[in-house]
Amino acid sequence: MPNIKSAKKRVRITAKKTLRNKILKSNLKTALKRAFAEESSMESKKRAIELVDKAVTKGILHKNNAARKKSAIARMMKS
Repeated sequence: MPNIKSAKKRVRITAKKTLRNKILKSNLKTALKRAFAEESSMESKKRAIELVDKAVTKGILHKNNAARKKSAIARMMKS
């Protein structure tokens, strides 16, 4: 445990950010599983694309990784 005041604050901030990132990442994974399911609807695929874009803006996913996921969803939507 840190003794310096600023280090204690960084621990608190890091804990908050970690929790927020974990929630967003979990929601993203769930949406992607629903989008890639066989009987998934167009709505679930659109929701997954929205969450992928949001994850990029929040810094959770790299933009190339997001592009790859969105491309896979788009291919499924097309077929």
